[in-house]
Amino acid sequence: MPDAASTVMAASADKIRLLEALERKVLWLSAWTIHNANHVRPSRDGLKVGGHQASSASLASIMTALYFDVLRPQDRVAVKPHASPVFHAIQYMLGRQTRDKLERFRALGGAQSYPSRTKDTDDVDFSTGSVGLGVAVTAFASLVQDYVRLKGLSDQPEGRMVALVGDAEMDEGNVFEAMLEGWKHDLRNTWWIIDYNRQSLDSVVSDRLWVPIEGMFRSLDWNVQILKYGKKLEAAFAQEGGDALRQWIDTCPNQLYSALTFKGGAAWREALTHDLGDTRGIRHILDAHDDAALGTLMTNLAGHDLPTLLETFHGTTDDRPACFIAYTVKGRGLPFQGHKDNHSGLMNPDQMAAFKAACGLKDGQEWDRHAGLDIDPAALDAFLDSVPFAQGTGPGKASRRLKGAAIPVPSALAVDLGARMSTQEGFGKILGEIAKGDDDLAARIVTTSPDVTVSTNLGPWVNRRGLFARHETQDIFREQKVVSAQRWQGAPSGQHIELGIAEHNLFLMLAALGLSHDLFGARLLPIGTLYDPFIKRGLDAMNYAAYQDARFMVVATPSGVTLAPEGGAHQSIATPLIGMGLPNVSSYEPAYVDELAAIMAWGFDHMQRPDGGSLYLRLTTRQVDQPKRGQGREQGLDRDAVIAGGYWLRPPAPDAEFAIVYCGALAPEALEAHAQVLEDCPGAGLLAVTSPDRLHAGWTAAQREGRGEDAHVHRLLSALPAGAKLVTVIDGHPATLSWLGSVRGQTVAALGVETFGQSADIPDLYRVQGLDADAIVDACAKVLLG
Repeated sequence: MPDAASTVMAASADKIRLLEALERKVLWLSAWTIHNANHVRPSRDGLKVGGHQASSASLASIMTALYFDVLRPQDRVAVKPHASPVFHAIQYMLGRQTRDKLERFRALGGAQSYPSRTKDTDDVDFSTGSVGLGVAVTAFASLVQDYVRLKGLSDQPEGRMVALVGDAEMDEGNVFEAMLEGWKHDLRNTWWIIDYNRQSLDSVVSDRLWVPIEGMFRSLDWNVQILKYGKKLEAAFAQEGGDALRQWIDTCPNQLYSALTFKGGAAWREALTHDLGDTRGIRHILDAHDDAALGTLMTNLAGHDLPTLLETFHGTTDDRPACFIAYTVKGRGLPFQGHKDNHSGLMNPDQMAAFKAACGLKDGQEWDRHAGLDIDPAALDAFLDSVPFAQGTGPGKASRRLKGAAIPVPSALAVDLGARMSTQEGFGKILGEIAKGDDDLAARIVTTSPDVTVSTNLGPWVNRRGLFARHETQDIFREQKVVSAQRWQGAPSGQHIELGIAEHNLFLMLAALGLSHDLFGARLLPIGTLYDPFIKRGLDAMNYAAYQDARFMVVATPSGVTLAPEGGAHQSIATPLIGMGLPNVSSYEPAYVDELAAIMAWGFDHMQRPDGGSLYLRLTTRQVDQPKRGQGREQGLDRDAVIAGGYWLRPPAPDAEFAIVYCGALAPEALEAHAQVLEDCPGAGLLAVTSPDRLHAGWTAAQREGRGEDAHVHRLLSALPAGAKLVTVIDGHPATLSWLGSVRGQTVAALGVETFGQSADIPDLYRVQGLDADAIVDACAKVLLG
């Protein structure tokens, strides 16, 4: 009867055999999926479909080890963009991807080019595609997991946030910004596994790149593990002459190693004989391997060695953030492995036929889950059914996608209106009133800001709700009785996450917070603040967050040349167009605080709806006279019209010759100009636009359905006679409003900002930019005179 140790070893050997079979199948399916898209599926436009066979191959072993053995249902993974075919192949083997979608890879309705939470139907945790962002978001997701767990908002098991990282992604600065932010916040439960194949799109990466990478991770207290050699090479190193062989590989330039990998065993033999032929023991090692076996030995890197991968991953049990630098071969197992030009290379039909034969497949068996494997189909299916990762975390364990309950939102938000206020000040007061409450809305709001918390009026909120920290931190200034308006003390109960000044980190944090309901089953209502011009600095990450359908509210303030003395670099111009152009984001630029209160109340609800989205509020520090009116159409403010994008502040007469249309901070100039033109044109209207984005989106949607006249903007402009003219004005690019003339074919004079700003006061800047009341009146005269 076998003893317990031999039984465990046999079980381990059986598992390795199953995993090695799955590794071969995953490599085949990923390569075939790409080949099918490029060479089998009919092409209607003649374009190369692509798909990165080589970049997929380098991660096939690592992803096999992770998905079929190491990962648990609560673990969340960001897959290297170019390994998308491997991910889809694994999901296909697990029964979570269909053959139809694999056959339509990179085609309409098929598996996506890069993993997508919203476009793919298999189990994508984080969308990837913009290099580096998918890596960094896992760190912020880990922080969010701590946030909801420490507050008792989630009862899910604690998971690891895992990123599969292309080594070239380590060139991206946002990765290191995220590492530093993680260090500040005591990052835990994060694994970054670097696919160190030492090749990028254009070239072979610099020799010893791992040295600075390792140093940076270690300096920030990551657990760094270098996975360099597999079991076969380690056994060779233990033989006589093995030390010299290890030294030769360690010092071999990346380009030479890649070239020899491509050329194969005979080239390895020639190089080793030339350099080490006189070394005792080397001849024995070389003579013990034919060319094919020698090529296999010399490419037996740890990133392709399942026993080494499993030992390392299963042996990493603490919650310190871990970086695994896994040596791999780009294109491993394919005809162009190691070739410097293999990044976008594709096997031709002859090469694919040879590869198919090597995989033991016959024509017609390409998609068969069991074909070509020396594993009993029933045993393979039983193993796949038992894979931990595929067991699910949701109710009944059916899905890893969770669902956080919706948070009730009042129909109106309280705010103490002053006679003169800015929308930025109003934002702070609205949040301050919410902070006084003990309802679910107050409890689920979480704010974050890149070192501009106080200057974006989040101070009152933070004073009441506190800073979030995993451990209690003291306010030393307060203890020392130093007078300060800020009463900031960190604790797990806090609801503000203070960030460094990197805007990419802000939007990645908003992405992670905005996915908490799906990842961790806890609904959060994230609000991020920053200066409006620096939307552009974080735009890639903002776009990334919206692409994932993360839900958040970003408050950008102060905006435009209205910022005045701060000068041109801080005066935003194009951001209104950015707000209009971003899908899944509704942008608003209210002039008055009661409009802002209505927008925020609607926004908190909109962020939670299945068909909803995120919000971008463009606010200002300019104080303007606040109208005294109630909430409700009969009381003066039509909340529905505010949300839809605009309303008549001064309705036009039936015979009006023109209307002034304004947005945001220029309300006083528009009112002044309107008062002046009424002397000569008493029927002129004054249209307040709260959201060019919502007006435009509603109009285009209605047009697509053949009912353009039902659009809110069409109904608004229908109050004017057909030939009436429009004069639009905004503290931003004039194209934001100039499209209004297309709704009913009206002449438009569009005023706005088309040059960089400069330091000055508001009157001078508005005069120089042609935004003051005189400029608006002049524009009215010109449109009337044709």
